[in-house]
Amino acid sequence: MEIKLELLPPEKRGRVPAHKNLPFGRIFTDHMFYMFYREGDGWQDACIKPYGSLCLDPAAVVFHYSQTIFEGLKAYYGVDDRIRLFRPERNMARMNRSAWRMCMPQIDETFVLKALKKLVDIEKEWIPREKGSALYIRPLMMGTETFLGVKPSSEYVFLIILSPVGAYYREGFNPVKIYVTDKYVRAAPGGVGDVKTGGNYAASLMASEEAKKLGYTQVLWLDAIERRYVEEVGTMNIFFYFEDELATPALTGTILPGITRESVIQMARDWGLRVTERRIPIEEVLEGAESGRLKECFGTGTAAVISPVGCLAYKGKEYVINEGKTGPLARRLFEELTGIQYGEKPDPYGWVQFVP
Repeated sequence: MEIKLELLPPEKRGRVPAHKNLPFGRIFTDHMFYMFYREGDGWQDACIKPYGSLCLDPAAVVFHYSQTIFEGLKAYYGVDDRIRLFRPERNMARMNRSAWRMCMPQIDETFVLKALKKLVDIEKEWIPREKGSALYIRPLMMGTETFLGVKPSSEYVFLIILSPVGAYYREGFNPVKIYVTDKYVRAAPGGVGDVKTGGNYAASLMASEEAKKLGYTQVLWLDAIERRYVEEVGTMNIFFYFEDELATPALTGTILPGITRESVIQMARDWGLRVTERRIPIEEVLEGAESGRLKECFGTGTAAVISPVGCLAYKGKEYVINEGKTGPLARRLFEELTGIQYGEKPDPYGWVQFVP
């Protein structure tokens, strides 16, 4: 399949914003990638065209039955002036796993990654050059068939849109305060907790809003059955650095298999740390915070990379971790990962791909 180009003339393109203090996910570039799927015909009409609204029928499947998936990754300008992507092939593979679970068509991972790189290259002027900023890349797929009835769509739209962004958290690389909820649950075994589908995030909004009203940045979810075992934060996987162990919840089908999570596990093991993926009761975490056995806590994700956690709130009590300060392991991981992403450090794992 060829990728058609329908580009705006230079005089009709938007003004690239000043790259300082960029909001997250509010500004979008001039163009997007688009292709359409029809059952029996496959994917077709691949093109890069001006960013704009879609025309969808009010009865489109996506509006009623939430048949939609997405991904998130970033493009970085390196210190050598080359554009880098961090492990984009993992995003393509994860999107296909999400598509399978949501009864949606598979994408050609090689073709879509080629299209993504072409779009980023066209929009390279929008990539911020300040470290900590990047061009956020959002691939998404949605069911667009017009009908009312619970069944998979026979038609789909696939898009890639781009947004220049600054830091995800206003706190920057400083510890955030996390609210632990046992009132709501995010996902149950056998569900779609390990899929990047819109419904997961809609279900998390109530707890997130309640946490923010209480002064907390995000929510830490517990398991749906016993409401005792730690799962993940709303936008991140979570790690606990105990005296002799770096522990993170095991992937049991209710937790998103994060690409930054996977990278942290590999790096930490290569550094000689004992890394475990296991069930972690909230009582162990809180006792560790009080006794000092829990040395650090941090989240991992594409948006924030590494986000230190300085305080957990549970059942009306706050538990401070590492005196509310960023720990040396979180800082080392952050510096190593961002160093690779921005070309400041060697890439021993071959995680970086270049654009074009």
